[in-house]
Amino acid sequence: MSRPYRGLVVGLLAIVTCSAFEAMAVTTAMPVVAADLGGQRAYGLAFSLYLTASLAATAAAGPWCDHSGPRPSLLTGLGLMCAGLVLCGGAWDFGAFTLGRMVSGAGAGFMIVPVYVIIGQALPSALQPVVFGWFSAAWVVPSLVGPYVSGLLAEHVSWRPVFFGVAPIVVAAVIFMWPRVRGLRAPEEKSMASGEGRRRALLGAGLAIGVAGAQWAAQSWVDPALRDALTPVVLGVVGLAGLALVVATVPRLLPPGSLRIARGLPAVVVVRGLLTLAFFGAEAFIPLMLVDRYGLEPSIAGLALTGGALGWTAGSFAQTKGWLPRPMFLVLGAALLFGCMLAVAAVVSAHAEPFLLALAWAFAGMGMGLSMSTTSVLVLDLSDAAARGRNSASLQLADMLGGVIGTAGAGTLYSLLLNPDRTPGTGVFTLLVLVLAVSALLAAVAATRTRTPSTAAREADRA
Repeated sequence: MSRPYRGLVVGLLAIVTCSAFEAMAVTTAMPVVAADLGGQRAYGLAFSLYLTASLAATAAAGPWCDHSGPRPSLLTGLGLMCAGLVLCGGAWDFGAFTLGRMVSGAGAGFMIVPVYVIIGQALPSALQPVVFGWFSAAWVVPSLVGPYVSGLLAEHVSWRPVFFGVAPIVVAAVIFMWPRVRGLRAPEEKSMASGEGRRRALLGAGLAIGVAGAQWAAQSWVDPALRDALTPVVLGVVGLAGLALVVATVPRLLPPGSLRIARGLPAVVVVRGLLTLAFFGAEAFIPLMLVDRYGLEPSIAGLALTGGALGWTAGSFAQTKGWLPRPMFLVLGAALLFGCMLAVAAVVSAHAEPFLLALAWAFAGMGMGLSMSTTSVLVLDLSDAAARGRNSASLQLADMLGGVIGTAGAGTLYSLLLNPDRTPGTGVFTLLVLVLAVSALLAAVAATRTRTPSTAAREADRA
């Protein structure tokens, strides 16, 4: 918070705080939104299509930042995010609401990559782990008040102010940090030609189209109305074409060696994707579990997300102390997440006290805090100045792809297992969490391959 960094850091923290409030508030209000707009069977799409749009924007933002600096992407993201929030707040049906979530997701994708590039350009490496720890701290107030306030608004007033209220604060945050950001330029050494940047942007668009097509086919299959209107052949062709696009584009957007989990940067990126698949896939259904299975009010059910966010903050601050080699934080965090997800499944299956579910989710958040900040630091450590945008984009692509697969997969399974009266069966939530927990276990295994001689040398220099 010294004079050279104060305005920049405060502005970045304000952006993260607003993003945190939106995420916590939207997840808490979603059961009410889905009921009000008739979107129960498309519940997971409001989460997964947000991330799908972010995939395309993130792929375009990486080379854009490397070629033109962080400013154009940041401003584009600001405009799209605000437009999406306004569209969600004024949505007249669940289709319009989902479209608003997609526009907001594109804005988030264009904003998050320049945030990483700005940190890499404007802050020394010794301060970067601290800033990522503060990012987690920026979730504290939103996690304390966001779910409860959002739940009260949704119950007693309307869910619409949850979206209308965020946009002005995001605008103010960018204005506040702009004096420092406007002086940042693109690196003199280019990591890729402009044609390569356009190629990556097109690949990102192809990935988003493929993910969207696969989601649409899966969602249509589990929705009786759409399934009756369309033939199985059409759904099968669209679904397979979407999967083919994903398989064709993902390896070319992630660092070489990611599919075989090569040591170093590829392993870090893969771990990030596996973690978000497990955590965010389950988190989207935590309030729904507490509302449907335990009969809690949305404002009370949302407090479980508060515990998860506080645990995340505690874990993120713990990793700044450097009491373990940095890659070991990934192993520990992923293993903790896996154990806590097993605990959540056991609590729901036994219909035990909801307090135990909230406690388990708080420790799951701690595992994410240990891991996620560590992946961000490792990617910057393993990137030269010319490749920060591209590698940060790869990290965010893995992050969002994991979230899309987790939320879309869980949402499809949830819709498939719904009873005819649209209520979940006894074991639906237990099965969802257990399936997602497998990804956390794989992340713990992959995290053992993130340590390289270069990261060991950097840890020794910091010590």
